[in-house]
Amino acid sequence: MHSTMNADFSVELGADDDALEFPWASPDGSLRYYDLKRQPELLADVEEASRHPELGEFLAAVNSETSVLLTAKCDAWTDTELSEAEEIYGAAVRFSSYVDLLFDGGIDPEAPFSFERNEELTERLSKLLGKAPEIAAAAEFIVRRCYLHTHDDPVRPGFYITFYLFGYGDDEPEARRRWTVGLELVQNAVLLLSAELRRISGTRRS
Repeated sequence: MHSTMNADFSVELGADDDALEFPWASPDGSLRYYDLKRQPELLADVEEASRHPELGEFLAAVNSETSVLLTAKCDAWTDTELSEAEEIYGAAVRFSSYVDLLFDGGIDPEAPFSFERNEELTERLSKLLGKAPEIAAAAEFIVRRCYLHTHDDPVRPGFYITFYLFGYGDDEPEARRRWTVGLELVQNAVLLLSAELRRISGTRRS
């Protein structure tokens, strides 16, 4: 079993790449964005958080006042079809998740619109996780294009980060345990860098 926590980052800004409307809602309105940053009680309405309490804890932490980020979308699932590149883990099952992350404009108004800030954060998160304890898990951070509907402008182009996490194991419980450890490591990295960014910028939430 390969036991290194792999972490990588990339950029996808092509015309055919995924992009995010923020805030978002499904066409029929049954699914929508919940502002967990300012209304943490809405976490109870996030179905994925109810099905996966570990994911709920991650959402609560990343949307807390100590974090410079907020979350927009998430999901978690189990896979048994692994790619050739994942054979290094010697696993039969992969537990996977994604969370879309944005800089909180209420803390730093320009951060959601700065490519450099988003790219730097993904790079720093990857480097920090590369020093984490060994675990059969992998994290990936992708900077993508976001279209933010703001009060001042109808739509303003900006950026967001999709964070993927994969835990590997011989069965689903083992894969999920390793995913949970990986999620805790990423949560700690986000809060550590948030504290650093707050010190650097000198900004504080009112």
